[in-house]
Amino acid sequence: MRTRMVAGNWKMNMNLQEGVALATELKQRVTNPGCEVVIGTPFIHLTEVSRLLEGSPIRVAAENCADQVKGAYTGEVSAAMVRSTGATYCILGHSERRAYYHETAEILKKKVDLALAEGLRVIFCIGEVKEERESNRQNEVVAAQLEGSLFHLSEEQWKQITLAYEPVWAIGTGLTATPEQAQDMHAYIRSLVAKHYGEQVAEDTTILYGGSCNEKNAAELFANRDVDGGLIGGASLVADKFCAIIAAR
Repeated sequence: MRTRMVAGNWKMNMNLQEGVALATELKQRVTNPGCEVVIGTPFIHLTEVSRLLEGSPIRVAAENCADQVKGAYTGEVSAAMVRSTGATYCILGHSERRAYYHETAEILKKKVDLALAEGLRVIFCIGEVKEERESNRQNEVVAAQLEGSLFHLSEEQWKQITLAYEPVWAIGTGLTATPEQAQDMHAYIRSLVAKHYGEQVAEDTTILYGGSCNEKNAAELFANRDVDGGLIGGASLVADKFCAIIAAR
């Protein structure tokens, strides 16, 4: 059966002390969530937050990892380094990494392979920009993203993948895909997985919605059959809002 999940993505927010304070509050409040709860933190938080959350139902994710194993890559953080902090997930393919840091399908393929080799689970983001949606090319775009970075994986490796559909036009804009748009795309993504890995694997694949998902619209989005939870940005920085979204799952 597929895993229901609410994952937070802190992005480049909060210093170490602020991050620890938020993680501490979440540990106190998220004790029996009824779904998988993950928080994605900046690299500097990973070790301390992972230790803090030991024994709790909350898992920790890195927001990225390098596309190399190790070596003279100043400023980069390898998948092995991420794993050594106690983190168990890695978020890859986020639209901000694709847009601002020019991460291609091939780069992301390398990152996925390295993360999986280190025993990390991967939350992999896919989605279209506004122009692609307006020209009705969203299906073509997400299919190419999956083909370019993930569909080389074995069925066993695929079990470590969680997908996150994020319409780029809805990230941080206040715009949100309608529940119907979200369901249509999630169902399409699941059909692509079925073509590659079979119906049962597709049925077991967790697909999250990301893109201005908040405590006000989460329940409506999560009510869709093929929406298994959310990848939450800004609302994950406020304990009350994040906990309300978890409750909606």
